[in-house]
Amino acid sequence: MPASRRRPMSEINVVPYIDVMLVLLVIFMAAAPMLAQGIQLDLPREASEPLERSEQDPLIISVQSDGAMYLNVGGDDAEPEQLSLTEMQDRVLKVLQARPSAPVFVRGDTDLPYGTIVNVMTILQQAGAESVGLLTEPPAL
Repeated sequence: MPASRRRPMSEINVVPYIDVMLVLLVIFMAAAPMLAQGIQLDLPREASEPLERSEQDPLIISVQSDGAMYLNVGGDDAEPEQLSLTEMQDRVLKVLQARPSAPVFVRGDTDLPYGTIVNVMTILQQAGAESVGLLTEPPAL
């Protein structure tokens, strides 16, 4: 009785790989909008020179139109924290003691009262910030 020999399969079944790829694509498409970090502000649009990139991560204070303040210490990839004025002053003081030359910037909503920005800048000066920059959006063409 001859032994039946099976020929080795020389084709790769790619259907499972395509299924996995499509599932991963859907997951990334659903997760991408959630990865956007930061505080949504309507910044004033003014023409200004772009800032030079500093070696240290900047301190960015974002103030929304309702007065809610957020501190971002680690640049773009860190999660901002909502703080009160006194918490903000204490936190900025600690950071500036550790990194005295760290750049400090304020992002304020267009509808924010001028007095609120002045209060924030006063708190930052009391905490030891030598200079404070104001961030804007470039004007729409």
